[in-house]
Amino acid sequence: MDTWKNNNFVISTKKELLDIITIHHFLSNDSYWSKGITREKVVKSIKNIPLCFGIYETSPSGMYKQAGFGRVITDLTTFGYLSDVFVLPAYRGKGLSKWLVEVITEQEDLLEVRRLMLATHDAHSLYAGYGFVQLDQPLHFMEKRNKILKS
Repeated sequence: MDTWKNNNFVISTKKELLDIITIHHFLSNDSYWSKGITREKVVKSIKNIPLCFGIYETSPSGMYKQAGFGRVITDLTTFGYLSDVFVLPAYRGKGLSKWLVEVITEQEDLLEVRRLMLATHDAHSLYAGYGFVQLDQPLHFMEKRNKILKS
């Protein structure tokens, strides 16, 4: 399944529906995790992964307006990383973030992935409602942060 409907909102994995300008603007200006990210990097990050989820408000005429976004960096087999999840301020308080996380965690392609991870500064309770827990062995995990080169 690539489209889910709820009243006048739709979640879709069809990348051609994504409003890159809106997604880039939010990530670059309003998110705490991607401030300053270039449009080119947003486009490349979407192009290079199999699962992006757009939330759209639909109009009676059939137009789609971007209301939120999330993507899963995954091999669709053993590992996934939920990233860049947001609902635009004008659409908050409507249950869209809960619906998005529900759709993502129940997405058929991800049901057999052994581990789905994410990082969050302030939405622990949202994700806990969908089975996400603190790491059992956080000291086993490491990260490498590359110096970002200016182009």
